[in-house]
Amino acid sequence: MPVQARFFIRTALVYGLLAFLLGGLLLINQGLTLYPRLGALLPVFYHLLMVGWAFQLICGVALWMFPPLSREQPRGNERLGWVVYGTLNVGLLLRAIWEPWLAWGGAGWPLVVSALLQIVAMWVFVWLIWPRVKGRAKPKVQ
Repeated sequence: MPVQARFFIRTALVYGLLAFLLGGLLLINQGLTLYPRLGALLPVFYHLLMVGWAFQLICGVALWMFPPLSREQPRGNERLGWVVYGTLNVGLLLRAIWEPWLAWGGAGWPLVVSALLQIVAMWVFVWLIWPRVKGRAKPKVQ
C-alpha cells in the first residue's frame, strides 16, 4: 500500500474514532443533560464523521486502488495528493475548533477559511483522480 494511501486511511480511522466518541458523548448529554452547550458540537460530529472519516477513507482507497496513470507516475502527481491531505485536515481541524466557538458567540471568519480549504481539497482530489478513472477497452467487432 502506498505511503500516501496509508496516511489517508489511518487519519480517517482516527477521525472515525473521534466522531464515534463525540457522538456517544452527545447522546449521553441528550439523555442526562450534562452540559447544555454540548449540543453546539453536533455539526463537528457530522464533519468528523463525513469529511474526516468517510471522505478521507474514500480518498485513501481511491489513491491506492484506482488504475495507475502511467508507469512513471502510477498515482499521478504525489504533491497534489499531499495538498489534498493537508488542506482537508487543516480545514477540518479549523472547523472542529471554531464551530462550537461560533455557536458560543465567537467570530465566524475561521469557518469561511475552513470551508474554503475543504473545497480546495475536494477539487484538487477530483483533478488528481479524474485521469485514473478509465473505462474498459471495448473489443473490436468485425
